[in-house]
Amino acid sequence: MPPKTSIARAELHAHLGSSVHPAILWSIAHRQGIRLPTKNYWDFEDMITMSGSERNKTLDDMHNKYFYWTELIQSSPEAIEESVTSVLGGGYRKCNIVLQELRFNPMFRNRGGERDLDHIIVAALWGLDRAMFEYPQVRAGIILMMDRMFTYKQNAIILEKAIRYRASGIVGIDLAGPQRKSFSIQKHTPLFRKARKAGLGVTVHAGEEGNIPELRYVVRTIQPDRIGHGFLCVQDPALMRDIVKRKITLELCPTSNLRNSVIRDKSELKRIIQTILRNKIRFTINTDGPEMYDTNIFEEQEILRREKILSQRDINRCTRWAFDATFID
Repeated sequence: MPPKTSIARAELHAHLGSSVHPAILWSIAHRQGIRLPTKNYWDFEDMITMSGSERNKTLDDMHNKYFYWTELIQSSPEAIEESVTSVLGGGYRKCNIVLQELRFNPMFRNRGGERDLDHIIVAALWGLDRAMFEYPQVRAGIILMMDRMFTYKQNAIILEKAIRYRASGIVGIDLAGPQRKSFSIQKHTPLFRKARKAGLGVTVHAGEEGNIPELRYVVRTIQPDRIGHGFLCVQDPALMRDIVKRKITLELCPTSNLRNSVIRDKSELKRIIQTILRNKIRFTINTDGPEMYDTNIFEEQEILRREKILSQRDINRCTRWAFDATFID
């Protein structure tokens, strides 16, 4: 196989909170005077990363155990700028990622309103510009995220910020977060329409947990450009046909899905991906966050090849689909 840096790669689904190297977060935390639960670096690294057979029982576990600390440490303009620059530069150096979309929720970085959202977002864009200045081979953009745990009003504010900074490097809007009974995807539909009208790319985390009705609604009514995960579509042949008809691309994250226990094992992963491929659904291969899940885009591709889930030809085709599906102009 060719080395990690010999071919151009793309990553469309990586969260800032799970993509920064622990050593950089450790340094940022100390500069900002954040009181960590340990004074031992290796304990800290173990606290914010998953390796070996570690798994979350639910997506809430992921948010409460891992993202709590990474988002807290990134909650300043200086921290967010350094974080963005480090991820984009690191992805290029390690795996020749020349196209990368990085996503984050600015309201999880403003310490409950203490920090100004515009300062957080603009700092992220400074980090974006700095990375592309240092590595001119890289094209990159930021996706701002709304969340199922937020109110409609909070999510509307995030969308307004995305529209305001679209010309500066915000390329899309996303909806994420664990399932909540209080959340209504129907109520949020106007926000996605507004995003599309403003020229933003639209992606939605859906079909990762057991909510097929929401996934159907996302596909048939919101009709996003892409869907984060979305693999539950394999349970519904008609839904798979609708995804193809609407030219929606799925953002698959194999290791993340295994570690978050939404896919049971590699045999189930193989069945899902080959069903998606057989039904002619376009999809991309992503990490969801290389540092938290102890992986990278090269390793994700290698896992699928080694397990005979995809051929090298299939992997190359997924890479082309990623370049086709990007929100970056």
